[in-house]
Amino acid sequence: MSQYQAFEVELDGNIAHVRINRPEKVNAMNAAFWTEIIDIFRWIDETDAVRAVVISGAGKHFSAGIDLMLLASVANEMGKDVGRNARLLRRKILQMQDSFNAVDRCRKPVLAAVQGYCLGGAIDLIAACDMRYAAEDAQFSIKEIDMGMAADVGTLQRLPRIIGDGMLREMAYTGRMVGAEEARAIGLVNRVYPDHEALLAGVMGIAREIAGKSPIAIGGTKQMIGYMRDHRVDDGLEYVATWNAAMLQSADLRVAMTAHMTKNTPQFLD
Repeated sequence: MSQYQAFEVELDGNIAHVRINRPEKVNAMNAAFWTEIIDIFRWIDETDAVRAVVISGAGKHFSAGIDLMLLASVANEMGKDVGRNARLLRRKILQMQDSFNAVDRCRKPVLAAVQGYCLGGAIDLIAACDMRYAAEDAQFSIKEIDMGMAADVGTLQRLPRIIGDGMLREMAYTGRMVGAEEARAIGLVNRVYPDHEALLAGVMGIAREIAGKSPIAIGGTKQMIGYMRDHRVDDGLEYVATWNAAMLQSADLRVAMTAHMTKNTPQFLD
């Protein structure tokens, strides 16, 4: 795999393991992070051998969010003119949003494995993933409120659909820490594992199960779920009918049906 400054990426069978790799900085999201994640997910999207993705963090923590040094560098670019400053900041924010949009729009399922701190921008990241899992020591916080700002890279837009409006508001207004068990109770994470080792083993196991399914069926399922976030039920039914008019002609359907009838494990092409 290519070398990255902020990440370690490896292909384990059909699973791309994307690890934030700045443990000495609590995996804070520096300038390289925001550009590299776009390149990584472009590669994932274009590589048929990848059928599922696991995002994790090296060391004791998933991520402490945006690197304060990056914020300082942006502040240094600002001048005296309010209009030009606003244009600069808006451009920077939209660029950072694109980084997590790349995760959200990925055609492959993305699973987040969280241990330790998951703060600020890290919440934005996991909100863009398909599923989230946690070790018992995981702690979640929408920390931007304590920095005197509103979260602006996806948390406030994506999280209401995951944990509900009221709980999002409580977390966003207070910035309080939410532990792993509470995160599971409110639907922020699907499962809680006793430690980091068990977390990675469990999440990789789920990813392998997904990778064993028809990639045509998985891709279609993700596309339909994403479409329904912004459309009526009738629109979604119309869309899936048109989609499956093509996709049901895939050889994967015959492979899956034959395997089911013969009680064998299906083997799908990439």
